[in-house]
Amino acid sequence: MADPASTPLGKMLLEEITPVVMVLCTPYVEESCLKNVPVRTASDQPYRLRKFKLRLFYSSDIRQPNLEVAKERLKKVITHVGEKNFLESSDPSQVNNLLSSKFTFDFDIFSILAVGFLGGPESEMLPSWFQFFNKELVRTLSFSDHEAFDHPVACLLVVSSKDDEPVNRFVDLFNTNKLPSLLNDGAMDPKIMKHYLLLHDNQDGPFNKATKLLADMRNAFGQNDCQIICFNSSQDGKIHHQDNPWAPFVNYLTLRDYYKSDALPTENLGGFLNLDDLNEIKDFMQELSSKHIIPYMEQKIRVLNQQVSATRKGFRNQIKNLWWRKGKEDTIDTPNGPVYTFNSIESQIRILGDYAFMLGDYELALSNYRLISTDYKLDKAWKRYAGVQEMMGLTYFLLDQSRKEAEYCMENAFNTYLKLGSAGRRNTTRCGLWWAEMLKTRDQLKEAATVYFRICGEDTLHSAVMLEQASFCYLLSKPPMLHKYGFHLVLSGDHYKKCDQIKHAIRTYRSAIPVYKGTTWSLIKDHVHFHIGQWYALLGMYDVAVTHMLEVLASTHQSKTTQELFLRDFLQIVQKTGKTFEVLKLQLPVINISSLKVIFEDQRTNASAAAARVKESLWRSLEEDIIPSSTARSNWLELQSKIMPRKYKESNICVAGEALKVDIEFKNPLQIPISVSSVSLMCELSANPEEGKLPKCMYICIHAFTVFLLLGGSNILLLYATADMGVLHDDCRDINSCLILSEVDFSLEGGETTVVQLTVTPRIEGILKIVGVKWKLSSAVVGLCNFEFNPVNKRVGRGRRKQHSPCSDLKFLVIKSLPRLEGFIHSLPEKTYAGDLRPLVLELSNQSKFPVKNLKMKISNPRFLYAGNQKELNADFPACLKKKMNVEKSGRHASVNKTLQNLYHFPEDISVQEETSLSWPLWFHAAVPGNIPLYITIYYEMEGVSSIMKYRTLRMHYNLQVLPSLDVSFQLSTRPSRLQEFLLRMDVVNKTSSECFQVHQLSSIGQQWEISLLQPVDSILPSQSLFAGQSLSCFFMLKHSPLDLIILKISLQDRRRSSTSEDSIPSLSHIQSDVRLGPQDNSEAFFDVSSSPLADFHDCERSSQGMSSQVVNFLALTFFICITINQNLMLLPFIFFLYQGCEYKVDFVFITQLPKGNSDSSSNTPLVFSHHACDCSPSSMSPISWLVDGPRTIQHNFSDPLCEVNLKMTITNSSDAIASVHINTFDSPSSNNQPIDDATASQPPEHQSGWSEIPIVNDTKIITTEALTTCVPKSLSLESVPQFIWSGTSSTKLVLQPRSTAEIPLQICVFTPGIYDISNYVLNWNLTPDGENQGEANKSSGVCQGYPYYLSVLESNFKD
Repeated sequence: MADPASTPLGKMLLEEITPVVMVLCTPYVEESCLKNVPVRTASDQPYRLRKFKLRLFYSSDIRQPNLEVAKERLKKVITHVGEKNFLESSDPSQVNNLLSSKFTFDFDIFSILAVGFLGGPESEMLPSWFQFFNKELVRTLSFSDHEAFDHPVACLLVVSSKDDEPVNRFVDLFNTNKLPSLLNDGAMDPKIMKHYLLLHDNQDGPFNKATKLLADMRNAFGQNDCQIICFNSSQDGKIHHQDNPWAPFVNYLTLRDYYKSDALPTENLGGFLNLDDLNEIKDFMQELSSKHIIPYMEQKIRVLNQQVSATRKGFRNQIKNLWWRKGKEDTIDTPNGPVYTFNSIESQIRILGDYAFMLGDYELALSNYRLISTDYKLDKAWKRYAGVQEMMGLTYFLLDQSRKEAEYCMENAFNTYLKLGSAGRRNTTRCGLWWAEMLKTRDQLKEAATVYFRICGEDTLHSAVMLEQASFCYLLSKPPMLHKYGFHLVLSGDHYKKCDQIKHAIRTYRSAIPVYKGTTWSLIKDHVHFHIGQWYALLGMYDVAVTHMLEVLASTHQSKTTQELFLRDFLQIVQKTGKTFEVLKLQLPVINISSLKVIFEDQRTNASAAAARVKESLWRSLEEDIIPSSTARSNWLELQSKIMPRKYKESNICVAGEALKVDIEFKNPLQIPISVSSVSLMCELSANPEEGKLPKCMYICIHAFTVFLLLGGSNILLLYATADMGVLHDDCRDINSCLILSEVDFSLEGGETTVVQLTVTPRIEGILKIVGVKWKLSSAVVGLCNFEFNPVNKRVGRGRRKQHSPCSDLKFLVIKSLPRLEGFIHSLPEKTYAGDLRPLVLELSNQSKFPVKNLKMKISNPRFLYAGNQKELNADFPACLKKKMNVEKSGRHASVNKTLQNLYHFPEDISVQEETSLSWPLWFHAAVPGNIPLYITIYYEMEGVSSIMKYRTLRMHYNLQVLPSLDVSFQLSTRPSRLQEFLLRMDVVNKTSSECFQVHQLSSIGQQWEISLLQPVDSILPSQSLFAGQSLSCFFMLKHSPLDLIILKISLQDRRRSSTSEDSIPSLSHIQSDVRLGPQDNSEAFFDVSSSPLADFHDCERSSQGMSSQVVNFLALTFFICITINQNLMLLPFIFFLYQGCEYKVDFVFITQLPKGNSDSSSNTPLVFSHHACDCSPSSMSPISWLVDGPRTIQHNFSDPLCEVNLKMTITNSSDAIASVHINTFDSPSSNNQPIDDATASQPPEHQSGWSEIPIVNDTKIITTEALTTCVPKSLSLESVPQFIWSGTSSTKLVLQPRSTAEIPLQICVFTPGIYDISNYVLNWNLTPDGENQGEANKSSGVCQGYPYYLSVLESNFKD
C-alpha cells in the first residue's frame, strides 16, 4: 500500500486531528480583517504548514455543536450540491459511460479501464462533495469531552493598534468569564500556552505607534510571546491577485454559512494586501507553529510521559491499578460512564496519546491508547473506550501495520458506539466513515459498502448519502457488482425523496437506468422511470417527464391497478404541458410490423377484401393459363424499364384513383382498455422525374415531413405544429388534395389484438411511398411508427446475394386511371346442403370511360361452379334441367368456349362497355360437404388506354359452408341366375337435422345398363319424402348389355341419320337409363343427366376421382368413324377389347328436391339436389367365375346299360392377368379330400343319395371366391356305392387370357333313377404374372369346391 498519509483517509486525519489554537480578538481586529475577508478569523479553518496544520477557532466556537444546527448546515450543503449538479448536466454522469463499457469488455479489462477512462485514480470518479460532506459530518463531533485532539493547545490573543490601552485589553480578553465552558468546567485544561499578537492596519496610520505598543506588550508578557503584524498596505484596495489567496484554506460554503450571507465577494479578495503583507502573515504562522506550539506540545508530551511512566507503567503500577479497579466490573452501566476531569490520570494518558498522534509519534500514541483502553473498559466508560479503540484503529492504519488489528479496533469501536444507542449515534457515523475509508484504501470495496450500509440510521438524509457512497463502492469493486450498484442508487434516491431532495433523487435514479437497460429486471426499470417522470413533473419539466413515462406505458408484466396508475399519470402530465406531443415509436398500442400487408391493384384487381387476403402463389397458379406469357413476362417488363426511372425500377405499380390498402395489426399489451383514434398512414408523394412535376407547395410539404421523420429516435418527442401553406404560392394545393387518407378510430380491451385496414388513394400520377402510420392515444399523444425493415439478402445467380429491403415494397409508381371491372355473383349461398344444384348470375360492372374485351374466366373448382351458356340466363329453373318431350335428343351441349374444364372463354363479340354491366349465367353444385373455398379469375383487355398495362384481372373469392345432406351409397352384386344381371342396393340416410327431401329419380349413366325397380317405392316410402334422420333402402335390377349389342343398336340408329355432326356423336358415358322414385303415375319429366349442367358436373365428379368419360367417348367416336368409312368394322375387335375394362362399371345420379317455401330457400322455387356416384362395380365380383349348364330333368330307360348326361362349364377371367385353371372331378365323396361337415355326416342315408326330399331350385348359382368361403361340401357315406360317375376326363387344365371366356364339356353316367347333386369337383385357379399386371396376379389365387347342381333322372316308363 502507498504512504497512508497520502491516502484520502490519511489526508483527512492530517486535516481533522491537528492542534487547535483558540483565538481571542477585539472588534477592531475583526473590522480590519473584514476588508480582505481574512481567513484567520474564520471558524474551524486549517492552515497548511508543510505537513503540520493548525486549526484556529474563536473562543465562542470551542463548544459542542448544536445538533439541529449541524443538521440544517448539512442539509444546506446537500441542497447546494444538488442544485449545482442538476443545472450542470441533464445527462447521467460519466459513471454511466463507464457502465456502457461493461458490455464491450470483460470484468478484468473493465476494472483496469475504470481508472484510465476517468483520467485518474478510482477515488476521483466519486463526486467531490462526498468528501466535503463526510468532513462536515465528522466536524459535528468537534470538542467532545472524551477526546483531547480538539482541546486547545494554545491561545492567540489579538489586539488592534487602534484599541485603547492594548495591554489591558490583553488581560481582559483572557478573562475567565469569557472563556469557553469546557475550560471552566474542567473538561479541558485552562492552563494553556498564550501568545500575544498586535495587529496594525496601515490604513489607520503610521507604524510608529504600533512599535511603541509592542514594546509595552513585551515588557508586560515577555519578549518571546509577543509579535506584531502590519497589513492592508495598499491605499486604494485595488490590488488584484491572479489566484485567490485564501483558496488553499477556505471553503466558500462554510465561510458563507458562518457570515450568514447569501453572497460572498468574488472579486478583490485581499485587495488591500500586497505581497509583503501576505508573506508577513505566512511567516508569522510558521514562527508560531515552529517556535511556540510545536515546542510546547513536545514539552507537554515529555512531562505527561514522565507522569504516566511513574504512575502506570511497570509491573508494580499495573498490579496496583488492577487492584484499585477491582470490583468496578460489577457496577451498573450508565449512559455516559464515569466523569473524568482534565487532571485525572486517565485524561492525562488520553492527552498524551492525542498529542503524540498529532505530532506523528504513532508508536507512542498507540502504547498510551492501549494503556488507557483497559482502564476505560474496566470502568465501563464505553464511550471513552470506543473512542480509544477508534484512535487505535487509525494509528494502526497510519503505521501500516497489522490490518487485522486495525479492522478489529474499528469494528469494536463501531459496535460499542451502537450499543450506546442515540448517545453514540453520531460517533458511530464518524467511526463508520473512517472505517469505510480505511477499507477503500485497501481495495476492500465490498466490505466498505457494507459499512456504509450499516451507518444508515434514523437520519434519512444522512442515510441517503451513505447509500449512494455504498453504491459507488460496488461499482468500483473488482469485478463490478452492477446490480448492487443500481439497487443502492435506487434506495438512496428513495431516501432523498423522503427528505424533499428531489433533484438528488432524480440524479441517483437516472444513474441507475444504464444498469437495468437491456436486462429482464422489468419491475425495477418501471419503478425507476415512473418515479423519475413524476419527480420531473413536480419540478415543472414536463417534456422530460413525458420521456420517462413513455418507458412504462407498455408494462405488460405489471398488475392491472399499476397499469391504470401509469396510464393515468402519463395522461395527466401530458395534459399539464398544454401541448400535443408526437412520439416516435410510441409503445402503446404495439404495432406488429412483421404482419404488415399491403394490398394494391396493378394489373391484378380484387373484387373483395377476402380475395386480397389469398396467397399470391395461389392466384398465380390459377392465372397461368389465361395471362399471355409474352405480355406478362417480357414486353411489360421491357416497357416498364423504359417508363420508370432507374431508382424506382423495383417499385410497384398502382393506378391513380384506386385505393392502396394496408393491413396493420394493433395489439393492446395491457390488461386495461385503451382508446386509439385518428389512425392514418403517413405517405410521401413526389413527381415522376420522367413525366412532370408536382406543385411547388407539394415539395415543401414533403420536404418538411421528411425532415420531421429523420429527426426520429427512440423516445424523442417532437412538438406538433402546423403551417399555413396557403401563402406560399397562388396555385399551391394541400397534400390532401393529391392524397386521400382514411382515418380509423377504435378501442382495444385488455390483451386484445385487431387488424386495421388503412387506405391511401393517390389522385395524380407520381411516385408514392408509404412511410409509416400515426395515431392518437386517448386523444392526448400522437404516436408515430416508421415502417423500417432490416434488409434481407436474396440469393441470385452463382451464390451471390443481393440486398432487398421490404421498404421497396412500399414504393409505388402511380400511373393514370385505367378501366377496372367490379364483379359479384348473385344468389351464391354462404351456407347450403351437399348436392345443391342451382343457377347463379355473374354481374360484371365497368364504371370507367373505356370498354374492355376478350374476357376469359377460370374457376378453381369446377365441381362447384361452372359457366353456362348465355341463353340459359333467363331459363326457367328447374324446368330447364328436364328432358324435352317430342324433341329429338341431341346429346350433351358442346361448349366450344371451354378449352379446359375450368377455363371459359367468353364469346368474342362479348364486351363490357363503358359505364355498363354484363350478366352471365353460372351453375352451382355443392359437390361435397365441408368448408369450400372458391377462387375465380376474370381476365380482360384494354385497348389504347395505357402503354404500361394492356390487360387486367379481376380476382373473386368466396367461402362456402356445405353441410351434409344425404348419405347415398350403392352396393352392386352379381345375380345368381345370369352373368350379365346384377342386383343394385341403394342406401340413403338423411343426415340433416330438420330438412325433408323428396326423392325424384335414379339414373344410370351408360347405354349398356338398364335399370328397373324390384319393388314399388310406394311400399317402401309411402310419403315419397325422406325426413330428417330417416333412412331408405331400395333394390334395383341392373342389366348389362354386351358391347356388340350396343354397337349394333347405335349403328341402326345412326343409319337413319343424315349427317355425323359433332352434336350428333353419341356419348356412351352419358346414355342414360332412368327410374322414377316418386309416384309411378306421375307424368313429370325426368331430369336430363346427359345434358348440361348435370352432365358437366358429372364429368367433374369423374375427373375428381381420377376417372374420365373421355375414353368411352373416344371409343364411340372411333366406332362411328369405322362405320362411316366404307362400313369398315375391322377395328371393332380392338374396340371391344379396350371396352372390356369399362364393361362392369356404372355411374349413378340420384336426384332429390326440397319442397317450396323451405326455410333455407331464398324463394318459392324448389331446390334440386343431385348426388353422383362413379365407377360402381360388383362388390362380390371375383377374377374367376364359372357356370355349369345342362339339363335339369331327363328320362331314361334303365333297361339300357348306360345313361349318359352331357353338361357344359363356362369359365370367365374378368381380371387383367393370365389365369391358369385346373378342374378335378371325382366319383366318390371320399376322394375329394375335403373336410366332412358333422351336420351332413349325421344325416340319414336316404338324404345322401338316390331319391331325396330336396327342394327344387330354379336358379343356378354362380360361385365366386367369396361365395365359397361359406360353401360346405356334401358328404356321403363311405360304404355307399356311387350312383353316378364322371365319364369324361377326370382332370382338365386350361389357360385363360385377360378378359376372356372358355367352355369345357363335361359328362356323367347315371345308374339308377333319382335326384343327384353334381358338385363332386374342385376348381383350382391362379393368376399368372404378366408384365404390368404382376401385382394383381400375386394377390389372387384359390381353390373352389363345386356348387350344388341338381339333376332329376326319371324312368322313361314311370307313371303317376
